[in-house]
Amino acid sequence: MNLLEQQLHYPLGETLPAPGSTLEVAPGGGTGLTPAVKWIRMELPFALNHINLWLLRDELDGQAGWTVVDCCITRDEAKAQWEQIFATQLEGLPILRVIVTHMHPDHIGLAHWLCERWKAPLWVSATDYHTARLASTSTTGFGGESTARFFASHGLIDPESIEKIRARTRYYPGMVPDLPHSYRRLMDGQTLRIGGRDWRCISGHGHAPEHSALYCETLQVLISGDMVLPRISTNVAVYDMEPEADSLKLFLDSIDKFRALPADTLTLPSHGKPFVGLHTRIDQLHEHHRERLAEVLEACAERPGSAADMLPVLFKRALDLHQTTFAMGESVAHLHKLWFDGRLRRTLHPDGVYRFAV
Repeated sequence: MNLLEQQLHYPLGETLPAPGSTLEVAPGGGTGLTPAVKWIRMELPFALNHINLWLLRDELDGQAGWTVVDCCITRDEAKAQWEQIFATQLEGLPILRVIVTHMHPDHIGLAHWLCERWKAPLWVSATDYHTARLASTSTTGFGGESTARFFASHGLIDPESIEKIRARTRYYPGMVPDLPHSYRRLMDGQTLRIGGRDWRCISGHGHAPEHSALYCETLQVLISGDMVLPRISTNVAVYDMEPEADSLKLFLDSIDKFRALPADTLTLPSHGKPFVGLHTRIDQLHEHHRERLAEVLEACAERPGSAADMLPVLFKRALDLHQTTFAMGESVAHLHKLWFDGRLRRTLHPDGVYRFAV
């Protein structure tokens, strides 16, 4: 554990669910069906090498079964793990609905397959559903010419990198080849009845267009998605679809909504391990971004800088191209926060690159 993680409590210690199996994280005794929540952990072929998915015991229209929260990307290995879970972990009951916290591929990639496999409806925010539909049928925001031009305008002018981004036209559709053609809308403050318990939807912004976390007061359990992660900071980025977004302000305002939840809430994140210490982690994330903003401001005080110039300021490790695309979006987000706050001014230079100065 790093020093920040040591300030959190991990009730399950180092225990992880085995591949193709589950681990009970919320027994849910008393009112409601049991076990309330099971944890699934699936591998991802990235530096961020896993995603946590959740099975919630449920009953809809008099039929017993399960609700799935998040899906993994479309890949044969994930489908094989799901088949193992269907065979061994569902107690002979069906999947009744599929809830997706947001539109990123590791969360929504297999939604079409799961929904078709079980004839189950998809529940997701309207913004993220339509953004995912657009991205699965085009290159908007995730590669191709538009993304290449946007990153070039923020200083990523290395010809090799730009050409690779321009050629990356199947990034999102490769992991999200299709979506269910209908959905049920999740909205902030909405209550879902799952397994005899109320789960409240808490929307968040800055990481995805309209992220949906779920909180159950009866269980004091928060399915936080990517909004609050215990070990790493959530990627907060600006992309070409919304080129002048103030994503970091949106994110910081969003995580503050979780302060209203009890301090001993069991938080179930999409990456990392279930933890207790939600308020502490929110404070840590605010401090992390305060430090990064201070570093960016100091760099821009020395000389005007672009988002590409800020990469070594914000990221101390070497980045491959996949990581660079995320890092560029995050660099723009930090510059924009300072720009919208009036602490930096932005100038479009004759070379077509935006640079920021105090």
